[in-house]
Amino acid sequence: MPRTRVLIMGAAGRDFHNFNTVYRDHDAFEVVAFTATQIPNIEGRVYPAELAGKLYPQGIKIYPEGDLLHLIHDLQVDEVIFSYSDVPHTYVMHQASKVLAAGADFKLLGLRTQIKSTKPVVSIGAVRTGSGKSQTTRRVAEALKSLGYKVAAIRHPMPYGNLVAQNVQRFGDYDDLDEYECTIEEREEYEPHLDRGVVVFAGVDYEKILRKAEAEVDIILWDGGNNDLSFYKSDLHIVVADPHRPGHESTYHPGETNVRLADVIVINKVDTANNESILAVREALRGLNPNAIVIEGASPLGVDDPAAIRGKKVLCIEDGPTLTHGEMAYGAAWIAARRFGAAEIIDPRPYAVGSIAATYQKYPTTGAVLPAMGYGDAQIKELEQTINNTPADLVLVGTPIDLRRVLKLEKPAQRVRYDLQEIGKPTLYDLLKEKFGEKK
Repeated sequence: MPRTRVLIMGAAGRDFHNFNTVYRDHDAFEVVAFTATQIPNIEGRVYPAELAGKLYPQGIKIYPEGDLLHLIHDLQVDEVIFSYSDVPHTYVMHQASKVLAAGADFKLLGLRTQIKSTKPVVSIGAVRTGSGKSQTTRRVAEALKSLGYKVAAIRHPMPYGNLVAQNVQRFGDYDDLDEYECTIEEREEYEPHLDRGVVVFAGVDYEKILRKAEAEVDIILWDGGNNDLSFYKSDLHIVVADPHRPGHESTYHPGETNVRLADVIVINKVDTANNESILAVREALRGLNPNAIVIEGASPLGVDDPAAIRGKKVLCIEDGPTLTHGEMAYGAAWIAARRFGAAEIIDPRPYAVGSIAATYQKYPTTGAVLPAMGYGDAQIKELEQTINNTPADLVLVGTPIDLRRVLKLEKPAQRVRYDLQEIGKPTLYDLLKEKFGEKK
């Protein structure tokens, strides 16, 4: 029988996982290409032979997604597997329509890609990127540690460099971040865990990563990326919703799937959202998953010196993915600038250079704030130049890390800090104690 010829549409994460769990070493299929989007400079590479398995001695080429229709024709593709996240349902079906019209089948892979752990797994996902998964994962880690468990966070993949070197990564301290040449986006996710004594694992091959983590800890935390599904079978699945984006809980892929799978849903940011939006999200979640336990939470903001903000011209830097494909026009730094009396919020768009300017063109919903894009040394330099070009008196950094560690800023800067704070009962600690008890 001829092998089914498969193309995987991705963004350097879920696509590789789908390949590893479903297609690698499966001689009924031939994966002829990956396509890439969302992340800059990931096309034009090869998924290497060392990771692709015995059926792919030359590896598998990665092309820009814009070449999709040509590739279907030129490579005689039978099936296209859509393998990335945080996109509207309509977008997914537009891609499906193009693929079907080009003569190939269009597929989504679901829970069959989840790997079973020998240890309990708590997974944290979301309706959209930027909802607050990271602070929720930190809160869960703190609760489990207080119950006596040793935990590790396994982070959704961000392998933007040498895939062979990044296949299985363990981060125990800041030196490991430097060793693996982590991007700003990776540091944003890893550093807050390291600051709390939680080891982080990430990479490309998530079965190997899981087995390595299992040898060290009692409980695995899946720290999801975007609004993707967990790569692991979960004993407790926690999903974070954002009342700043009401309606998205049922209109984005695969966020709606996350909601329907959830054991616990956290409606975050209720301290900064309006009551009508909170009510709308609460009712929508009840309709999608009436059996989930719903917790409402706040992400209270704090800065080191509020008085230094008052009356100043302030540049606000926010988490990159939240502003780009997350479609938010503001974030924690913007809220802090307004709250603490900034005279003006500087619009960085007229001062943007290089790939930063291109980011605004690609994602026009981004508001008068600066996405902390840093997918390589060149882009980090362009981010620095954009910041230093602005006439701001002060820079407010609303990302989870101190950007002053990786950027050379010519202006004073303050960090905006935020953590999850549950409102009322039950708390995440209560639910985790009920589920797992205290370690004896």
